[in-house]
Amino acid sequence: MTRTYTVLFEREDDGGFSVWTPDLPGCASQGETLEEARANIREAVTLYVDTLRAKGLPVPEPHTQVEPLQIDAAA
Repeated sequence: MTRTYTVLFEREDDGGFSVWTPDLPGCASQGETLEEARANIREAVTLYVDTLRAKGLPVPEPHTQVEPLQIDAAA
């Protein structure tokens, strides 16, 4: 069964990216480049799901939705 999880990338001030999956608590990674972070979180999600299955635990359904929010931030 194929599932599509939302992953969030955050550019770090000192370089690189942090990335996490809100639907899988504690599933996070990082990378020096966006491409590396993307590959690392794919591996982390795969290992997370494989571990849940190996332990006979349910795999969470994706439920996070991302939408842009515009606000007037002028002082």
